[in-house]
Amino acid sequence: MMHRVRPAWLSLLLVAALVRGDAWAQGAPTSPPLSAKPAGARAVAADTTTLRPPVTARRAFLYSLAVPGAGQAALGRHFWGGAFFLAEGLSLALVYRSAEDLRLARQFRADSIPESFQVGADGQPVLGSDGRPVVATWTVSRYSAARVRARRTHYEDWLAVVIFNHLIAGADAYVAAQLWDLPARVGVRAAPDGRPALVASLKFR
Repeated sequence: MMHRVRPAWLSLLLVAALVRGDAWAQGAPTSPPLSAKPAGARAVAADTTTLRPPVTARRAFLYSLAVPGAGQAALGRHFWGGAFFLAEGLSLALVYRSAEDLRLARQFRADSIPESFQVGADGQPVLGSDGRPVVATWTVSRYSAARVRARRTHYEDWLAVVIFNHLIAGADAYVAAQLWDLPARVGVRAAPDGRPALVASLKFR
């Protein structure tokens, strides 16, 4: 009798062990393959690449300092790039115009203009030895020293506008590159009292 019962008990123990092993295998967590990257890591990497400006802040500053609007164009800010470039073109045109006015004022500063000519008894103008009418009175040229100074002031003012446009364009491009990811760091979060609040995270580099 003992020889018949022992194999039955052994069979029951073996079946119980197999069932327990299958249950443990189904409930055990499966680890991801070593080669697969989590979706969160890929998202963080993509966000980091997107939030990086096309050019560095220093390079954007140098671009716009050399050619106003170039740094803005490199950053995709085409409207402001065109505005700075247009201001540069207009300023250079006015610099050329004021420089030409200054040149004329200097050239004719010492000149005088004949106001009246000598007339003979017969009512005809008196001619000199060179065959030209003899001038009776002269008037001072309108290009006086005061006018020359005024023309020089205009020329210097437009030069200052050109320099200012270069500096402000460079500063604008530098700030735009520094704040490239600002829209991504502004969002709505829950305040401590439960109400929604606008939160901005600023980082100075």
